[in-house]
Amino acid sequence: MKFLRSFLDKQENHFKEGGKLKKLFPLYEAIDTLFYTSGSVTSKASHVRDALDLKRMMLIVIYALIPAVLVALYNTGYQSNIAISAVTDYEPSSWQQQFLLWLGLSFDASSILSNMVLGALYFFPIYLITLAAGGFWEVLFAVVRKHEINEGFFVTSLLFPLILPPDIPYWQVILGITFGVVIGKEVFGGVGMNILNPALTGRAFLFFAYPAQISGDKVWAAVDGLSKATPLAQLADSTMNITYSWWDSFVGLIPGSMGETSTLAILIGALILLVTGIGSWRIMLSVLFGMVLMAATFNLIGSSTNPMFQVTPAWHLVLGGFAFGAVFMATDPVSAALTETGKYFYGFFIGILVVMVRVVNPAFPEGMMLAILFMNVFSPIIDRFVIKANIKRRLARNV
Repeated sequence: MKFLRSFLDKQENHFKEGGKLKKLFPLYEAIDTLFYTSGSVTSKASHVRDALDLKRMMLIVIYALIPAVLVALYNTGYQSNIAISAVTDYEPSSWQQQFLLWLGLSFDASSILSNMVLGALYFFPIYLITLAAGGFWEVLFAVVRKHEINEGFFVTSLLFPLILPPDIPYWQVILGITFGVVIGKEVFGGVGMNILNPALTGRAFLFFAYPAQISGDKVWAAVDGLSKATPLAQLADSTMNITYSWWDSFVGLIPGSMGETSTLAILIGALILLVTGIGSWRIMLSVLFGMVLMAATFNLIGSSTNPMFQVTPAWHLVLGGFAFGAVFMATDPVSAALTETGKYFYGFFIGILVVMVRVVNPAFPEGMMLAILFMNVFSPIIDRFVIKANIKRRLARNV
């Protein structure tokens, strides 16, 4: 890597004050510190020194997302191949399917290679478009504000494709990530200032602007004219019988947004975040507790007209975006509650709200996105109450 270090050092003068490309210094700095730690270090005792900087922290989150990405690739191709095999004399309707045949592979759902390759052909274009479009806005705002380019977008750029259906139009991907980055983060002042999760903000925009492409009741099945309802949508519809087992839902062999289907893969990612101390166990645990409490309450109440009242906590856990949201979205350190006590309340109310949205409003069977965004707005208020309570308690001890 000496060649790369030498090359970057030679280019540095062009981006410093007085250089022709000085306005693009944030871009140079982002590339340089992506491969190497910063040359600027603290030496005084008043500073806390740690080998884990923000970039390395973001890399750990990316590592934690890898299991979900791998299952997303496999399940996307698997669902596509199953749908294709159900149609007699099917003709490839997308460039991904045509490219798969060009590679000499068939639409065989029992083939791991076919499933992985076809899934990759759906996932990676969306990921690269997200990276390019969102990265453009990140660089633009950093250059205008003369700030460093923050590494948080690398995580956002991977989270966003994982919460989208595989066949979403590419222009909608651009609009969604643009809205998420610009409106969800940059208008608040950039990284550390936003009150909403950028990836979820972009998905919420797409859901309400273009519900036909992202709705949970008629999702992608890779075949023109054929759609599949997710298990969550099947449970909400009293005229339908659920056709997927709990185990299939837990492993991730069901239709849905690419990275949200496998609770098993998400739990592996959660373990990585918890062991490294990156993710908040208080938030994850309280989200789970709130969901279990609310789901059990509705189970006790019951309903003769709404089948969602009978959905058990075990099913809520493995369906929709609950697990993914609890592990990777609710724990966002910027938009979540910051106080340790506040994290319990923040997560608990997310668990309560997601079940309420799913059960009380069966026309909208998925509620995790709205629950997290709603509590993003209230997390500063929760922290304020916790801090005021702590101050009041300390003052009382000194009286």
